[in-house]
Amino acid sequence: MLLLPLLALLSLPFCLAAISAESAHEKLVKLAASNNGLIKLDDSLYGLLTHPKRTWSASVHLTAMDPRRRCTPCKEFDPSFSAVAKAWTHVPQAQRDTHFFATADFDNAMGTFQKLGLQSAPVVHIHLAAEGDRRPASGRSAPIVYDFSNGFDAGPLAEQLSAYTPVAIPYKAPIDFAKYGTAAGVALIILSGIRFFLPILRSRWAWAAGTVLTSLVMTAGFMFVRIRGMPASGANGQWIAPGYQNQYGQEVQVVSFVYGLLSAAFLMLTLVTPYQTHSSRQRLQVYLWSGVIFVMFSVLISLFRVKNRGYPFKLLL
Repeated sequence: MLLLPLLALLSLPFCLAAISAESAHEKLVKLAASNNGLIKLDDSLYGLLTHPKRTWSASVHLTAMDPRRRCTPCKEFDPSFSAVAKAWTHVPQAQRDTHFFATADFDNAMGTFQKLGLQSAPVVHIHLAAEGDRRPASGRSAPIVYDFSNGFDAGPLAEQLSAYTPVAIPYKAPIDFAKYGTAAGVALIILSGIRFFLPILRSRWAWAAGTVLTSLVMTAGFMFVRIRGMPASGANGQWIAPGYQNQYGQEVQVVSFVYGLLSAAFLMLTLVTPYQTHSSRQRLQVYLWSGVIFVMFSVLISLFRVKNRGYPFKLLL
């Protein structure tokens, strides 16, 4: 007769644990429903959410939003996490109540941050279910840390978290009205000003100038710099990269300017100067453009000497 009361007494802790887990789940469901799917955590609620007998999973955002913390990444990421949590509210209840989204601010959950040993924010932990059908086969209990390598956008976040939710998170990026408005404004400006642009587009001199400028920039190494992703300048403001296989962005600007001035000087000597009616003006232009060519070639050779150490020749510089 004493056996049944004894068994009941021994099973009491397990019944209490089941009741505790069930009541914790109900409380979490109510908290999520009251705040667009996002539970605001303190130390007590964090312990409730990560209950050792939990049959649910959770995505926990640990952040520091107080202006005193000066956490700029926290402010950038917070809207994305909130948007993903809100998108989860559109999932049917049967799946929605098996995964929760929560955020713990440092000032409200200092004990949690200390227990986890966190020294920076934001951080996202994914806690898998510890009991029930959604418990992983590996029996993993440690949280999974979200990888921020894809940035702070909500799209990559929803995609990665969907691997741990019962169904995919139905997040859709909001319509960027500013982008479409800007595009429409630019289109209207172009349409309204097309009658002013047509004479320019039909001018052979405009096309000639564009072709010459493009040739100068490309000859100076623009595509070489873009393809290799070279910076505008080097350390300590250095803008000439040593060696044949290196080039900075500022080199393109300087070299294209030198090439352009040399080309203009040759054109002036061959196309303009011979047709001058006054001999003194013609003589002056010959001296002027010859001097420009001589100086610019000196500059070009000087740049070449700096870039390729050991080059022995020079003109003026």
